Amino acid sequence: MGTWRYGVILDAGSSGTRVHIYRWLNSDTARKSASKAQLQSLPEIETDKQWTKKIHPGISTFGEHPHDVGPEHLEKLFAHALSVVPAAEVPKTPIFLLATAGMRILPPVQRKTVLKEVCDFARKTTKFQLPDCDLHIQVIPGETEGLYGWIAANYLLGGFDSPKDHDHGKDHHTYGFLDMGGASAQIAFAPNATEAEKHADDLTLLRLRRVGGDPLEYKVFVTTWLGFGVNQARERYVKAMLEASPGAKEYPDPCMPSGAEILVADNGKVVEEKKGAKGHKVVGTGIFKECVRQTYPLLEKEKECLDAPCLINGQHTPAIDFDVNHFVGVSEYYHTTHEIFKMAHKDDENYDFKSYQKAVDKFCGKSWKQITQGVDKHKFGKKVDVEKALEVCFKSSWLINVLHDGIGVPRIGLEDLNSANNVTKAKTHKGKDKGYLNPFQAVNKINDIEVSWTLGKMVLYASSEVPPPSTDALAVGFGSNEPGIPSDFQHPGGSYTSHGATGDDWHDHLFSENPRRIPGFLIFVLILFIFGFILCGRDRRKATLHKFSRMFGAGGSSGGSRSRRRGPGFPGKLFGLRSSNTPLYERVLEDGPSSAHSDFELGSYSDVSATASDNDHSDSGDGGKTATRFGRSSGWATPSIKGGSAGGGGGGVLSEDDIMAQGVGLGLGMGRGGGFLGRSDSGEGLAVRSRASSPRRKGVGGRLHD
Repeated sequence: MGTWRYGVILDAGSSGTRVHIYRWLNSDTARKSASKAQLQSLPEIETDKQWTKKIHPGISTFGEHPHDVGPEHLEKLFAHALSVVPAAEVPKTPIFLLATAGMRILPPVQRKTVLKEVCDFARKTTKFQLPDCDLHIQVIPGETEGLYGWIAANYLLGGFDSPKDHDHGKDHHTYGFLDMGGASAQIAFAPNATEAEKHADDLTLLRLRRVGGDPLEYKVFVTTWLGFGVNQARERYVKAMLEASPGAKEYPDPCMPSGAEILVADNGKVVEEKKGAKGHKVVGTGIFKECVRQTYPLLEKEKECLDAPCLINGQHTPAIDFDVNHFVGVSEYYHTTHEIFKMAHKDDENYDFKSYQKAVDKFCGKSWKQITQGVDKHKFGKKVDVEKALEVCFKSSWLINVLHDGIGVPRIGLEDLNSANNVTKAKTHKGKDKGYLNPFQAVNKINDIEVSWTLGKMVLYASSEVPPPSTDALAVGFGSNEPGIPSDFQHPGGSYTSHGATGDDWHDHLFSENPRRIPGFLIFVLILFIFGFILCGRDRRKATLHKFSRMFGAGGSSGGSRSRRRGPGFPGKLFGLRSSNTPLYERVLEDGPSSAHSDFELGSYSDVSATASDNDHSDSGDGGKTATRFGRSSGWATPSIKGGSAGGGGGGVLSEDDIMAQGVGLGLGMGRGGGFLGRSDSGEGLAVRSRASSPRRKGVGGRLHD
């Protein structure tokens, strides 16, 4: 087992799939070199921007032709992962594909077939550790996605490892998490002590483990709003517009710049512009304040709240105490405030509602001709294209409504901080130098590492590999807020394996997932036996064959005599024995030269481009090549590490064809150096255990069932 442990996660979203690769020191190595502070921290996860790769579209588009998802979609992502993970570590590296909103809305039969194809393709073409498809390849609920995001944000901000440095008051040191994608939005936070006790049945119990073995336990509220992501909110908005004026020749839209025109279908989706295209004509008027007013009803706050308090869509949420709950927002919260508007183009600039609304109003008041000219001249940045410029006015209005009227974030710069609905008092500070203590701050990276829910999943997995301090220690994972291990507890899949382990129990898991491997394994053993027999020397072959002939002859010594008179027979011909009267030696040569078995030895496979170094703590380069800067953060100070390829080796770079050739053929994964993942009969979802109208009751918790 090497110094480093690796993990691969594929984030299968609605618009595309992105592969993330992470690594961390194995538990034994980390403990040997850890300071006292580091022993009280979570495992330190490393990644690099070069270790990620995204391709389009999402795997949900393969619902009607699932057999193409491997060669047309996954192959490039697997090739990228194999170019980063050292070849020797691949069989010990767990791989996960966790799908989100796009796959959630796919018909159950199609969803199941696509996931099966993903698992089969991964097993056939790579040697990554994949013992349990139900655990490793699945659609995760929005709540699980939100919980992973909450873990990632607090891990990077230091809320877990350095609680004293993040004291928000009232014995509270964690941060809230907001995420908004195209189809759904999530919120996750640890309520203050009063709210946590009042709404205990609505919380999720999360347990982690520090490098030194001590447990960390948190009670987190998390919920998701499916249909409240920016793209589906836009479709609901357009459908409402069409229904309000059926049969109109054109529809004025204040959420598009003046002069912009598009065609939309009855379902609210934009119709691609081409000859003969049919749809409803929508014309922009560019009145942003009216856009904010017309998008407010999409929050559906008029729905009955059966379990007060509620935020959006009548879903119960404990009251948010903005005095201690400070939120970071990712994905669209970041892109919509940063990609065009200079107000918040730096992370250390606070989100200020008054300044932001002023910037958006100015942009959306321009004519479409002026905006397209600005896009052509990269006035709004190189990443901004015409499509983003056309969508940003609606996205901004939706973000403002969700943040302030939906969640209740105070409108800094415009209103009294204590006037927001469903909140307590709040205070504001300047910049991230104060520890992100504002009610809301949009972020993309923290300490040069992207805030992604995939990082949260990997932190949980690495934490589960830390050896427990005692046999009765509680497991790492999450589930219902109950003492001990609740029935719906979700295990991340990792387990401790000592650094020097040789995999003595590999046979316990070898055929557990695929019994069809047994015939191939037996054939392989037989081939090894034949080659070993050929190379063991003529005398030993004669002696062995003689013993076999006596054991399986016609009977007793007479059978043996007849056998010798008839000549060597088929075995003799097979192994080149000639018929003669040369006496056969019956001794086994147990005390003979050791070379009889050592002459035959399987050579080790070597690939310079993927060779890992166990001494990656040095700052040495990669043989003249530009060193890659690793982002590292776990709450305690960690210097930058430079290295060559992922494992620290400085070899050449493989082509994609070479990489795939290297990964072809599912390995047996017999080495236990990295530890086989413990099987779990449960999925990754959050459990349903709450009062009668809480969001847990809506069937989103637990694994997504067909």
